[in-house]
Formats: sequence, structure tokens, C-alpha cells
Amino acid sequence: MYEFCTDYEKMFENIVASAYTHIAAQKVKSLVIGMSGGIDSTLTAALAWETLARLDGHKTKLIGRVIDIESDPEEMKRAVKAMNAFCHGHGYHEMTDFYKDAVQEIMWVGSNSDSMKDRIRRGNIKARLRMIKLYDLANSLDGMVLSTDNYTEYLLGFWTLHGDVGDFGMIQNLWKTEVYGLAEYLMKRYNRLKMYKFADSLKECVDAIPTDGLGVTDSDFDQIYPDHDRNLSPAQIYYKVDLALRHRHAMQYKDHTAVKRWNATTFKRNNPFNIPREYIVK
Repeated sequence: MYEFCTDYEKMFENIVASAYTHIAAQKVKSLVIGMSGGIDSTLTAALAWETLARLDGHKTKLIGRVIDIESDPEEMKRAVKAMNAFCHGHGYHEMTDFYKDAVQEIMWVGSNSDSMKDRIRRGNIKARLRMIKLYDLANSLDGMVLSTDNYTEYLLGFWTLHGDVGDFGMIQNLWKTEVYGLAEYLMKRYNRLKMYKFADSLKECVDAIPTDGLGVTDSDFDQIYPDHDRNLSPAQIYYKVDLALRHRHAMQYKDHTAVKRWNATTFKRNNPFNIPREYIVK
């Protein structure tokens, strides 16, 4: 497990430098990102904007898309605000009707059920439909899709197989605690530079209750830490989750909800499992 890092200036500079090198090598004409109104996609957009500024003065474009599938209106407002702040290309796609048709076609059983299992099934369809939209756009624009997942979500299996992962992740190996810390660092930086729309977009997402954007539950914590202290901020709650995951072998954390979820989602981190060639041809 990674140690926590609090040198956010160094992290910022290293991420942008690494992204600069990778994107330049790919020779793409655009980066495509799905904006959800959450902290992960907004921070990723900010880091991409900074990278493209250094790469070629924004000749390579950051293309943002807000894809509304039965989404929370407040999340969509934050998503549009962040997209307008950081992205060169903007688009809002209402796909609820298309999604409902897909659910009826795909889910022969459970399409109207309120069970947790069936809500997760419907959420998976939403995530995969959104990624189809983003990848088709990236293909048409000679671009690549940015991932917006983080390390905490990876460990918790809090993502959709074949529905969340893009081509390039700038925050994939950051704890959620570090995601919040880096966002706070950039907020201060943008306020100092009088880039207020950037700072405001980040602040709204830092303060917001995080959700999976799929309508499975009202917040991330309903799924990953249901017995959390309601008086804590989202960043403080995620710090407790990260702490449990980092020290998951300690007796005091063995029964923590996050640790149990880590154990239960091993299959996702090992997907796909491929039979080793040496076994096949032995």
C-alpha cells in the first residue's frame, strides 16, 4: 500500500510533467473526458488543462462531455460549470431515454426491481453506455479518453468493469485523501492567480457529497462506509477509509467495512483472468 504524500506542489508538477511526456508521445489531437460533477473528474480536467498549456499552448484540445442518464440535477450543474471552466470543447448529452430502452432490452429480469443487486446492474449499464459515447467521440477526434478513477476506488472495487477505465489516468494512483489535498492545493493556486472560475469549480466539488453517479445509493459512503460519522466532511470520511485500507492487516481494522469490501472485490482487480501460456502448452 502506498504511503500518504502531502507535498502537493511536487505531486502536481510530477503529474503534469509525466502527462506532458505521455501525451506528446501519443501524438493525439485531443483528450476526451466525461465530466460528472465530482471531484475526480474535475481534478483530472484541471490537470489536463495545465498539461496542455505546457504541451502546445492548448493546440491539443480538452473535450468535455456531460452525459446525463437519470442524473442528479445538482451534479449536472457542477459538471457543466467545471466543463466550461477547464474544457475547450463542450457538450451535454441527455441519454436517459436511450438508457431506458437499453435496460428493457438487456435486463429481461430485474429492470424495475429496487433490490441492491438490480440497482447495481442498472448502474453498470449506465457506466458502460457513457464510456461507449466517450470512446466513439475520441475515435472521431483522433483523441484518447482520460480515466478519472483513483487508488482508493480501485482497492474498494468501487468502479464498473469495462465501464470506467479510459486510456490514461493521472490520478489512478492517488489515494482519495490525496485527491482532496491536491484539489485544495490547486484551489489556492488558482485564487492566487485570480483564476476564480477554476477555483470555484474545484471548491464546489470538494464540498459536495460524493456519489457514484449511477443512482445506486445517495452517496459513496452508503456503499463503502455506511456507519461513518455524519459530522465529518467528505475528505475527512475518506481519510478514515484510506487509513483502514492502508492498515488493513492490523487487528483494529480487520472488521472495517472498507477492508471487508477490499477482500470481497479481489476478482475485479484480477479481471480478466487469463490462463497462463506456460500452463496451456506445458
